[in-house]
Amino acid sequence: MTWEQWVSIAALLLALAAVAVGALVLRRLAAARRVPKPLANPLERDDVALGPPAFVINPIKVPDPEALRAIAREASAQAGMGEPLWYETTEQDPGGGQARRAIAEGASVVVAAGGDGTVRAVADALTGRGVPMGLIPMGTGNLLARNLDLPIGDARELVQVALTGRDHAVDVGFLRAEGPSVDGADHIFLVMAGIGFDAAMVAGADDELKRKVGWFAYFLAGVKHMHGRKLRVDLTVGDSPARHLRLRTLLFANCGRLPGGIVLLPDAEIDDGWLDVAGVDTKGGVFGWASLFGQVILQGLGVRRGVPNSPGTIEFWRGKHVTVECEEPEPVQVDGDLVGEATRVRVTLRDGALMIRTR
Repeated sequence: MTWEQWVSIAALLLALAAVAVGALVLRRLAAARRVPKPLANPLERDDVALGPPAFVINPIKVPDPEALRAIAREASAQAGMGEPLWYETTEQDPGGGQARRAIAEGASVVVAAGGDGTVRAVADALTGRGVPMGLIPMGTGNLLARNLDLPIGDARELVQVALTGRDHAVDVGFLRAEGPSVDGADHIFLVMAGIGFDAAMVAGADDELKRKVGWFAYFLAGVKHMHGRKLRVDLTVGDSPARHLRLRTLLFANCGRLPGGIVLLPDAEIDDGWLDVAGVDTKGGVFGWASLFGQVILQGLGVRRGVPNSPGTIEFWRGKHVTVECEEPEPVQVDGDLVGEATRVRVTLRDGALMIRTR
């Protein structure tokens, strides 16, 4: 590697050390976090006939499907819900078709067991249907589960929550990208979508490395793009006039926490009916990125005032819909899945369109 890359890695490691310290403090403040307002649990109502639970699993992500199935059967029997329905995803169908079949067969809850891609596919099928989704996160980021404070890593407790927890109505984001390498379809996201550096980092993360070191692989991929060109875009939020921006990345958030307790968009709530937008920029090389990491840690601790003339900046907007016009094709991602390169992006939000089962 060149000396610039070594310096970048050193700066990144220092920033990660600051992140670790900030994360320890954030955990102490976790009790003060706002959580979505729960609705009634169907198990507590005598007038509701419960169907069986359905499990849609990604056999590549789930290390021991049979062990999970045994746990599901035990929990379902204890809850009086009958034999669970069981479906496995395929390369051709990552979960949407299985979730629709589960609904047709009378499932009372559909549990997505896999990575963020499996969760997105199941959520897409359940949006607007009124059938709740349970989560057993098995991927690299598991960002939705982290934002909902689910017990990641404890399969038995996750199954229990999915079957007997409380239902929450959450917002759902949709992104439509237009350009030379995208299909123009609506892509669902539950946590965050992005254009520019954010998407390039997702695209550059090595799958094998993700399996070995988890979400840290994204940071390593980001080193390669720290000195990349900036975006030139026209951003329109709601009915406001368009803004011409030159920056590193644009983010569209339904909720704002990243791995490690990092709060990137402190106002983003999964059930507030608003789409939160962040414009991120840096200058001055690694010093700009170090400054940016410092600001992110501080705002997660409640310090929102930026430093004048800082080499790293974050600007926030809120709206119900957003349109972005790019001067050149730019990479786009939704919840960690690359969509392609687009010259125009439209992002919308559907209020309370998905039911999710949580603690």
